[in-house]
Amino acid sequence: MADLLNKVGEVFPQELNERSSRSGGGLRPDDTRFADMLRNSFEQTNELQLDGERAATDVATGQVKDLHQAAIAIGKAENSMKLMLEIRNKAISAYKEIIRTQM
Repeated sequence: MADLLNKVGEVFPQELNERSSRSGGGLRPDDTRFADMLRNSFEQTNELQLDGERAATDVATGQVKDLHQAAIAIGKAENSMKLMLEIRNKAISAYKEIIRTQM
């Protein structure tokens, strides 16, 4: 989850300007594209959701070994989903704002 927030923090405009000025105007091979970061974030969220489902199933069937770890897995899944929903809402809001812009 913290990795996801750090990746989002890497996309500030001043940092992109510094990168482009250092690399001659383009992205270096080790720079991550926004689409790749977003795809990785979706995959991480999906993995956390699957872990949360497994933990909830284990709790329901009585197969859980550590209730505390199961609660943490479920909490991580919930928080990652909330974060992804907020990112989606912001993206939709930005898209709608761009569409309303008159040229």
